[in-house]
Amino acid sequence: MALLSGLLGNIGCKSDESGHYLGARGIRYLIHPSSPLQKKAGKWIVAAEITETTRLFGRCIARIEPDWIEKVGAHLIKRQYFDPHWEKKSMQVAGWERTTLHGVVIDPKRRIHYGPLAPAEAREIFIRQGLVGEEIDENYARRWPFFQHNQKQIRDIEKIEHKQRRQDVLVDDELIFAFYDSIIPEGIHNGAAFDHWRRTAEQENPRLLFLARDDLMRHSAAGVTTEAFPHHLKVSGVAYALNYHFEPGSPRDGVTLTLPLAQLNQIPALRMEWLVPGLLKEKLVQLIRTLPQKIRAKLVPVPEFVEEFVSTVAGNDKKMNQGLIPPLIDHILEARGLNARGWAVTPDAFRPDALPAHFSMNFKLIDEHGRQLDMQRSLVALRAEWGREAREEFAELHETPSEYTRLTDWTFGELPELMEVQVGSNAGKQTVLGYPALVDDGETVSLRVFDSAEEAAGTHRKGLLRLFMIHFREQVKYFDKNVPNLTQMGMQYMALGTTDELKRQIVDMTFARACLSKPLPATPEAFKARCAEARARLGLIMQEVCRLVGAVLAEWQAVTRKLPAFKAHAAATADIDAQLQRLLGRNFVVDTPFERLRHYPRYLKAIVVRLDKLKAGGGNGAARDAQLMAEYGPLWTSYERRALQLARLHAADPQVDQFRWLMEELRVGLYAQELRTPVPVSIRRLQKLWEGIRNG
Repeated sequence: MALLSGLLGNIGCKSDESGHYLGARGIRYLIHPSSPLQKKAGKWIVAAEITETTRLFGRCIARIEPDWIEKVGAHLIKRQYFDPHWEKKSMQVAGWERTTLHGVVIDPKRRIHYGPLAPAEAREIFIRQGLVGEEIDENYARRWPFFQHNQKQIRDIEKIEHKQRRQDVLVDDELIFAFYDSIIPEGIHNGAAFDHWRRTAEQENPRLLFLARDDLMRHSAAGVTTEAFPHHLKVSGVAYALNYHFEPGSPRDGVTLTLPLAQLNQIPALRMEWLVPGLLKEKLVQLIRTLPQKIRAKLVPVPEFVEEFVSTVAGNDKKMNQGLIPPLIDHILEARGLNARGWAVTPDAFRPDALPAHFSMNFKLIDEHGRQLDMQRSLVALRAEWGREAREEFAELHETPSEYTRLTDWTFGELPELMEVQVGSNAGKQTVLGYPALVDDGETVSLRVFDSAEEAAGTHRKGLLRLFMIHFREQVKYFDKNVPNLTQMGMQYMALGTTDELKRQIVDMTFARACLSKPLPATPEAFKARCAEARARLGLIMQEVCRLVGAVLAEWQAVTRKLPAFKAHAAATADIDAQLQRLLGRNFVVDTPFERLRHYPRYLKAIVVRLDKLKAGGGNGAARDAQLMAEYGPLWTSYERRALQLARLHAADPQVDQFRWLMEELRVGLYAQELRTPVPVSIRRLQKLWEGIRNG
């Protein structure tokens, strides 16, 4: 180190690219071959002399440390400072220092405290990145009331921007910087110094650093009220949290409703089309603009028409639960007098798929701990994927007490139509409605609560039937051995299942007919009274069920025997096969309502008549059959599409179900008119009926 003080011009740093050493003022030299340190000199060396022979060599080499150079050559070291930046953890402005001696880099990047070197620049960085950029350590932030207040004001205004879907409400950072710059004294550039000054200054004026709301806003937030953009959406007594975000193209753009998993099957999908009042009018304007020009021309000026519609319909829960388009169609026809002119506006005239994504409610599905499970804009898709888990979680939230399990008699008092169930986390529990029902557990029944009225009703009928059959144990045993005409029916049923399966269905249907007439019993007394009524009728009902099932199977056998002779008519036989599969599944006796099953023999006879006409008519018969299928097909396709949607939603629609059976009557009317139908049916009549169902 002593020799180094006189030989600073002979230092060398080994190059990373080659074996040369970089010396002062840009020279490059090698260690002389005679040196014992030629291959182990290290990164930093000093030479007693540098001579040039065939090449430039350093002689009498010694290893040195770079920090020695800074000690003995401090007066010659050149320092460069760069990249000043704010550090949240240390609450000060840091930078990097680069040191060189005679052009040789000693330390390329060393962290330093930048404030004392450039107080004015460090103060600006502290204000911009620390206070304005909110990069403040939590230990300081908790002690600064002004910082918490200013953060909240800014967050509130940002929420207004997301609701208004514009980004020019909050002032820019320059104005916020100017506010702090005008108050904070010169020379303060780190958290400790600022905190010391703040405590003294706030003794005279506690709100010295508090930003006012008006100072942070470029213009007023007119229209951004809690009524227009609520924090929660209340549906069926349950409040769902709402969040607003403005970022076109993002999955979070628009309104996001936080939906607990246990409530997935309860929230009404059609009600969600109304979004929130603050976005409804704009959505309606955009929706109306997708109408054909002929209809749209009757609604100008569109904004005024939308105002009129919203003031008329909004708040009407009955109409809002139908969705957005059906009430809008009704209002278009009535308000503009189009009904009287014979105009028709169908839902197909609108193109909701052409609207921007933020006009559809976004659903964030969370578990009981608040963790996100999924996020989509389609409730149908969410229910298809998470519906089963939702039902299971709802069931877990209301665990069935032990006294309501393994029941063999009505010992649980009155059965209510609705029950209140607590859902949500401990911090935010809500009361929602559950639907109690008896569940068939095989030899016993239990009482459980469901999240869907439709599911509860279907489960309850099966559970109640099981309870009746437990009560009538002796009668069940008797019927198991004495089903009239079982052998013959079993042979006819063989293509679908076993004789035991058919017998079980006939017995179940008998007890369902005898015991499950409406209104269903809801008290112990009503249950006992129904048992007394049913006991005397069981034998007669068993004979009635057997006669009907026997007739159905006989007609079905007649069709199946006749059908193979019509292989040349592939389209017709395929259509008949599909109809038979719909009507007669493995469990058709119990899966088909008895009042519908009564018509099965006629439906099957109509197929035989159709085949006879097809055969007798020759080429004309085939053409006529194909024409009737072409007329029937679109209506059946529309029904199937709606039925599939309802199945995905685990919902039921009595009108759609009734339409399905009218379609069977239509087949009778088309192919076997001589068999007559209980109600008038035609293609045109059912088309009008379907329009009503679709618009309803």
